[in-house]
Amino acid sequence: MEVIQGDNLAILKNLDAESVDLIYMDPPFFTQKTQKLTNKSNKVYSFEDNWDSIDSYKLFLKERIRECKRILKKTGSIFVHCDKSANHHIRLILDEVFGDEMFQSEIIWSYKRWSNSKKGLLNNHQNIYFYSKSKQFKFNTIYTEYSSTTNIDQILVERQRNSNSKTIYKVDESGNYVLAKEKKGVPLSDIWNIPFLNPKAKERVGYPTQKPILLLEQIIKIVTDENDIVLDPFCGSGTTLVAAKLLGRRFIGIDSSAEAVEITKSRLNNLIKTNSNILRKGIKAYNNKTDQEETLLKTLKARVVQRNKGIDGFLPNHFRGKPIPIKIQKESESLMDSISLLEKAIQKKELDLGIVIKTHEDNALFDFDDIPDNILYLDHFQLIIEQWLNDSEHESKAIRHL
Repeated sequence: MEVIQGDNLAILKNLDAESVDLIYMDPPFFTQKTQKLTNKSNKVYSFEDNWDSIDSYKLFLKERIRECKRILKKTGSIFVHCDKSANHHIRLILDEVFGDEMFQSEIIWSYKRWSNSKKGLLNNHQNIYFYSKSKQFKFNTIYTEYSSTTNIDQILVERQRNSNSKTIYKVDESGNYVLAKEKKGVPLSDIWNIPFLNPKAKERVGYPTQKPILLLEQIIKIVTDENDIVLDPFCGSGTTLVAAKLLGRRFIGIDSSAEAVEITKSRLNNLIKTNSNILRKGIKAYNNKTDQEETLLKTLKARVVQRNKGIDGFLPNHFRGKPIPIKIQKESESLMDSISLLEKAIQKKELDLGIVIKTHEDNALFDFDDIPDNILYLDHFQLIIEQWLNDSEHESKAIRHL
């Protein structure tokens, strides 16, 4: 297969009609910005996403989407990636070119990215429009796990209605439950929770707008089989082609940038894929709090902190304009161990005050004078925080043990 540098419109026009099984298109988003990013070797990659007008942008896309329809097989599909900048315009173009009856799904790619750079709701998703060439499009159902709230026992056994029209479990002549046909799980929905690429991810190459391989693999699995042809007319860093190669598909990539083509060829020669720990372990695996700890933090109305040895939460109140961290004594820790861990965390984050909550007696030697001036401690059954938050003497050692 090949990676081609050049104007994708001219190259698309030279491809045979009905020769491609899947087209994934990740065009410029009409952000009216220069997209720029620096890789681990401090090399800067960038591309322009500035347009004279929305009309010029729409014309640019429409010409290319028309050619995409021409080269798709009758069983083929197109996925067009976009965001809030111009997704409404793109949807109308796709309706016009493919016909609104060929619209199959609007996929919401949901992820977590934190930013306080602007007023308003966080932008934590992008849109992917899924259109088919015809009603005979290829589709492979992907099954996901049942929700933890699903009653699995009700799924595994056939059910029927009794004489009172009440649903009951079905039994055979011997009174044994009749097992249901094999259940594969829940069909994949149109909301995909796939993590955005971590800055330290091995597959990240420093190219702007690089998408995770996991996202493209899911698209490719849905509508293609092995040896099918996948085309990406805006291949950028080559993620679509890497995913296609990993899944045994043939591929064609096009990009106007010589740097993009170079990166893509390099990735294809050295396939690297980052596995997502969040998807593999599940979000619950990142919760390391016991029921007691959750209760204590909830009592204090604290914000919970996971995976931090020195801090378990932050109080809603501030001291000297800075957050107040809480450390809950673990079963394996002495009180002074807990105080030491919290003190290190406070120093690292340059905070002025912290609280350790004592949960049990230990045999370690303990002296009030050993407690740093910026650490308070409470017994778990004496959580009367408001008394010292409003007390002008809360820095004195006299009230360290309320």
